[in-house]
Amino acid sequence: MTKTLTATLAALLPLVAGCSATEPRPAFSPAPTASVKARGETAAVATANADAADDPAIWRNAADPAASLIVATDKKAGLYVYNLKGEIQSFLDAGRVNNVDLRDMGPAGIIVAASDRIDKLNPKLALFRLDPATRTLTPLGKVAVGTGEAYGVCLYRQGTTLSAFNVIKDGTITQVELDLSGAAPAGRIVRTMKLATQSEGCVVDERTHRLYVAEEDVGLWRFDARATGATTPVKLGAADGVEIVPDTEGVTIAAEGDADGGYLIVSSQGDNAYAVYRLSDDSYVGRFRIGAGRFGATEETDGIDIGVGDFGPDYPGGIFIAQDGQNAPRAQNFKLVAWDDIKKALGL
Repeated sequence: MTKTLTATLAALLPLVAGCSATEPRPAFSPAPTASVKARGETAAVATANADAADDPAIWRNAADPAASLIVATDKKAGLYVYNLKGEIQSFLDAGRVNNVDLRDMGPAGIIVAASDRIDKLNPKLALFRLDPATRTLTPLGKVAVGTGEAYGVCLYRQGTTLSAFNVIKDGTITQVELDLSGAAPAGRIVRTMKLATQSEGCVVDERTHRLYVAEEDVGLWRFDARATGATTPVKLGAADGVEIVPDTEGVTIAAEGDADGGYLIVSSQGDNAYAVYRLSDDSYVGRFRIGAGRFGATEETDGIDIGVGDFGPDYPGGIFIAQDGQNAPRAQNFKLVAWDDIKKALGL
């Protein structure tokens, strides 16, 4: 072997070592994490032996809070409607719907929107109406929302206008203004924003017109939700292994108190926990996890949602719902936690 060849091989060895497929992920040191226990759980989704349950949305029955409903996705099959005891009220075969959100639009009814990724190149927003009397969903139609694989979705009501933010898997976010006045829904893309890498969870604080989006391996971002607003994001929380351990997944808001009061909660999927931020100043306030108890812990949580206020005797101050990615020996489901228990654990 010549000296030149020997030197060349010696120079290449560090590069080969640096590309090792077995290189370990960096060690994380999460911030202190409180523990709470679930007060209930839903029946498991029907799709067994698969990552299937994904995202919940809560409808609060103001006249009878204990009769409130949960709409949740089996992303392999369709949409479930549960009561607060976790019992299945109905199921709609809607195909591969990933994330879900809803808004009570008064005369137009309770509108449910789900990200439809049956066609992974041409994403759709699937729209439904929830009937609280029969506890069933009626399909209204689908609206095109751009190109790419449909992932996250969240609704934004501004006056009488309803818009949907559709998070495409590659980090593109389209804002679609919806028209529900006709026989079938229509939509118009009014704005497009972009994060650099794979993103999913999102939520809007309609009081402050702020959109929050989770970029899975990067962290949490904030946008102006208004169609005329700036499209430049503001970084809130980093997926640095301290506040959030990657992936950064579901996002929800507990709107309380003043015009910008309350908290934002994000799923720290990498260590089975949830990070909490104060809405008024974006400051980090703590972390919690759902520990083992009568209904079990949660692991690898994707979607989350929270409703504040009275939800009946089991959840008098509000209810937090989290997807459970490991629910053996049954299929995946959703765990129900009292918001009061979380606040107490974090000293809020």
